[in-house]
This record gives sequence, C-alpha cells and structure tokens, in this order.
Amino acid sequence: MGDPAGVGAEILVKALAEPRLREQAKFVVFGLAEQLEYTADQLEISLPLFRDRHENVRRYPHDLTVLDYDEFALPPALPRGPSRIGGLASMAFCEGAIEAARAGLLDAVVTAPIAKQSWAMAGFRRFPGHTELLADKFNVRNVAMMFVAPQLRVVLATIHNSLAELRNLFTIGRVFTPIDLANRALREWFGIERPRIGVCGLNPHAGEGGQFGDEEARIIDPAIVMATEAGIDASGPWPADTVFLKALDGKFDCVVAMYHDQGLIPIKLLAWREAVNVTLGLPIIRTSPDHGTAFDIAGKNKADPSSMAHAIQLAIDLAGTATSDK
Repeated sequence: MGDPAGVGAEILVKALAEPRLREQAKFVVFGLAEQLEYTADQLEISLPLFRDRHENVRRYPHDLTVLDYDEFALPPALPRGPSRIGGLASMAFCEGAIEAARAGLLDAVVTAPIAKQSWAMAGFRRFPGHTELLADKFNVRNVAMMFVAPQLRVVLATIHNSLAELRNLFTIGRVFTPIDLANRALREWFGIERPRIGVCGLNPHAGEGGQFGDEEARIIDPAIVMATEAGIDASGPWPADTVFLKALDGKFDCVVAMYHDQGLIPIKLLAWREAVNVTLGLPIIRTSPDHGTAFDIAGKNKADPSSMAHAIQLAIDLAGTATSDK
C-alpha cells in the first residue's frame, strides 16, 4: 500500500475499481484495511474486500484480499507528511509482500510509493528505495531500474545517488550491467529478438573527445565493447540531449542512462501518467508507478491512478509471459 500518509490507498482503490483490471487477476493488498475501506467510502467506490491478518498470508480464492497490519494504530484520515510510523508501516508492507513472493504465494509484486525520508526516520537508512531493499532481500548484486512507457524505455546505470558520488561509483561494470539486464528483459519479457540499445554519455556532448571529461573513453566505451562481444546490439556513448530523440524515432528499443534524472526527465515529460518502473535482475516480477507519495494532495481525491493502473497491468502481462515460458 506504500506510505499510509501518501496517495497509495487512493490510487490503489481507484485502479482496482476498474473492471478490466480486476477480471484479469486476483489481488492481495498488504496494508491497512481500515484506511483502504475509509478511502473507498470517501471516493464512493464499492470494492469487495476480503480481510485477513497478514500473518495468515496464503493463496486466496477471493478476487481482492487485504492483509491487515492493524498493529499500526493509524487513523484513516491521518496527518500527511514523512513520519517514523509511516516508515515502519510501509517497510512492513514491503517485507510482507517480498516474503510472500519468495514463498511462491504471489506471481508479481506492485509497490505503491514510499517516502525515503520516512524510511530514514524509521531507521532504514541503508535502503534509499524499493530497488535496494529488493536486491538485499533476494541477495542479488546486479539489479537495475527500467522505466517503461508507450514511447520509450529507459534503464538507469546508477539510481539513488548524488551526482557528487558518481565519481567513486562509476565503473565499467556499473555501465555494462544495465545494458546486459536490459537486453535480457527486452528479449524475455517484451519479445524483441535482437534489442537495439543506445547508451548515453555522462558528460555534455558525450565528452566531445575528452574535452569535457574522460568517463566516456575510460568507462562507457569499454562497457559497450564488453556488451557487443557478448552479442548485444549496444552503441554509443551518445550525447544525452539527442539519444532520446533517436529512440523516439525508432532507432533504439531502449536507452541506458547514466544517472537518475538523465533518464527520468524524458520519461516523465513524455509519459507522466503511463510510465511504469520495473526492477530488472530479480527472481520475481516487480513494478511500481513512476511517481512518489504526493503528500500535498493525499486524501483530497486529486491523485491520478493512471500510473498505478499501468503498473498493475504490466505486472499482469509480465506474469503471464513468465508463466507461458515455464
């Protein structure tokens, strides 16, 4: 359900009210039953919620089950903003869903937005986001964030890191891994036999022959060589101010961006309501909407559920692909 003070409950209720989604799967929500019921009442939406305690998690015959964490005594109309209790609750929801997925009780996990500040206030500073938590819980080293929109797919080489940190983090492996994971995902999940991957430069004009930095020649070029030697159709490094236009023109099936905002700005500009975050490199399917908790509009019936609905739909589609491959 995400942070209980954010828009998670609202976008879940609105998305799951759509018959076209509900008829495709059975849904289990890890969260606060009272808040979800209160939100549905406020929105005048009728949902057939079956309520159970989260300790009893199992495969359910019901269309929509809420696994309740009533040990978190939060009022349905709670104050909006980051908080320690919000961090504790949203982490518990995430961990419950992860354990259920590990046990084979779920075919995919869709996460509503959490507040990184709330997780930090609750003592979870080592996890700046879902991606890092999932990598830790599944004990995998190589993961990447892919953002999927109708017009564009983007994978990030670095995630929740400051620009100042990149100098110490930026390695050949850090660039090769998202290229490799993107190639696998595009072939296995999206049915593209030979994906074409454009790789961004880090510096303006992709360094312009070393005039604006040497990371392209020292790190990105060798990573692309590794990828091509592994049979991957990767090219670059391309200047970041033109590579996304090339992708929109159909020259690439995916772009690998070097840092968070380099990749997220074009995605959010083009497809704010449709973009979905997919975690690559996990043994499970995990998607999420491409936005945050939106504390400023939470509880006001202003939240747009489109990205959550697209995240749910993509999770259903990818779970169907994974099942058909078995």
